[in-house]
Amino acid sequence: MQEQYRTVAHEGVYETEINRSRFLCALAPAATEEEAQAFVARIRKEHPTATHNCFAYVIGADASVQKASDDGEPGGTAGVPMLQMLMRREVRYTAAVVTRYYGGVKLGAGGLIRAYGGVVGEALDAVGTRTRRRFRLATVTAELQRAGKLENELRATGRAVREVRYDERVTIEIGLPDAEVVAFRAWLADVTAGAAGFELGGEAYGAA
Repeated sequence: MQEQYRTVAHEGVYETEINRSRFLCALAPAATEEEAQAFVARIRKEHPTATHNCFAYVIGADASVQKASDDGEPGGTAGVPMLQMLMRREVRYTAAVVTRYYGGVKLGAGGLIRAYGGVVGEALDAVGTRTRRRFRLATVTAELQRAGKLENELRATGRAVREVRYDERVTIEIGLPDAEVVAFRAWLADVTAGAAGFELGGEAYGAA
């Protein structure tokens, strides 16, 4: 698995003008390819009179799904440079649609490549990205009387507490970087005098 990746912080639109053509880049997080396709369809519907609505999206922490469309621009001059910009910035789970309203001045193949790739990069800067890091899921169990103190200590030390469940014992799900697992076991044994249970689970991604 990738150690980390970036994704767009939230949905947003960035606009610029290049040689009298108006370019709007809409970005959105997309957890699945279906979400990405739905976003592309929505933006196209919002701009039915645009000259072109080109798109690119990358799904998967390992970029397992990559799609791009030139939407009528010369082959390889729009969707591919958009996709390349997303990949170069290590952006995943993100869809980008660049809407162009032609202004009467032809840009040429090189100009189009620079325009479409560039506007995606500028949009990422304007909208912002956030980093997601790989971590191990882990479960801590303890007696109910220790629950409040233990949860507070976990949060105070910056641990990613994902869920807390109360039953006969308290169960706290946390996220840990691989490199911290051994040290965390020792810390937990120390603060609970060895009374807490600890079990490692699978892998996931969370906020850096």
